[in-house]
Amino acid sequence: MKNEFLGKPIETWSWTNRIVVLIAVLFCLSACGSRPEVGALALTEVPAQGAKTHEILVVTTRERDSRPDTYFNGERGEHVNYAQATISVPPSHELSQVEWPDSLPGNPDTDFVARNAGYIADKDAFTREINSRLSRLPKGKREVFLFIHGYNTLFPEALYRFVQVVHDGNIEAVPVLFTWASRGKLQDYVYDLNSAAIARQALAQTMLQLANSKAEKITILAHSMGNWLLMETAIQSSPAQRKALEGKVDVVILAAPDIDIDLFKAQLKKLGTPANPYVVVVSRDDKALRISRAIAGGKERVGAYSNDEELAELGAIVIDVTQLDSLDSANHSKFAQLAQLSPEFRKTLGQSGLRSATDAGRGATLGDNLGTFVGNTVALPVNIITAPFNYGGGG
Repeated sequence: MKNEFLGKPIETWSWTNRIVVLIAVLFCLSACGSRPEVGALALTEVPAQGAKTHEILVVTTRERDSRPDTYFNGERGEHVNYAQATISVPPSHELSQVEWPDSLPGNPDTDFVARNAGYIADKDAFTREINSRLSRLPKGKREVFLFIHGYNTLFPEALYRFVQVVHDGNIEAVPVLFTWASRGKLQDYVYDLNSAAIARQALAQTMLQLANSKAEKITILAHSMGNWLLMETAIQSSPAQRKALEGKVDVVILAAPDIDIDLFKAQLKKLGTPANPYVVVVSRDDKALRISRAIAGGKERVGAYSNDEELAELGAIVIDVTQLDSLDSANHSKFAQLAQLSPEFRKTLGQSGLRSATDAGRGATLGDNLGTFVGNTVALPVNIITAPFNYGGGG
């Protein structure tokens, strides 16, 4: 495959050209219409028969925003902030979609709307709230689901997308959103990347809080640049911190990772073999990652890597969604469509057939589409690939 984009070899582009093309192309790929920012969490008490609410806990390095019903903006806060929000999903909801209201506060019969929202005082109050919510779940099902969003994401966008994933996946775990200071502006890629770097300590603290809570299991889902944040947080964590997490973290899903493939290999070597393999969601037609590759000197991004088998040999379960028709023009948010496969999808990942292919020391392509593994209740063109671990022991 030729290492070119827009007709020119990527390596010949100047830094200025890369930034200009990034902004221009991503602008074309972005959704039409205004994006929610100010007042997006305006509350409504209008009833809607058949609507379902989801209570989300929020940890953020964003700055608090004093504008009504806004809560957080894209600037970096001086300390970690906490909040909670209850969001209602309409009875007319379509899988994988976020039904944004045309005007606030929205119509609960047709739109995602906010039912309740507010700040949580501090770390201790957040821990008490986590444990309270976990205690309401029966033993054996006290789980936390942690989501880390990607680049160019406003606070309400991260919140509502997470609600969609929780809703479509019928997820019963306590949902926790970790949202870092993304400005939600295409031209602020470097600002966002630096914000992600600044958020590493806060994310490490949050994961330890969850590990030390009443949670029996933790599932982590990261998207795009959020994967860089997650992996770099793991790298800087002490062996003792990693050990504390290993006992609780059940599944780590890296969706469309915006990580240099060589950096990813180095990260895996440093971290060593995980207790459970990472799940990596890739799509070779991801246009956003194609642009990211351009500004990164032509190095492939993990989420659009051309060699599924090599990723599997690095110790990952690879979910290849290249053939899946995307609901966004950049083909960058296909992970949201996989939520409809849960909990069947999660059970599939834990099947002995998946793990045995790894344990037996041989690679395997596990089906032409995921319907093979979920009783054909859902048929999506999704390939699952596993292979033996190549990396052992950290260094």
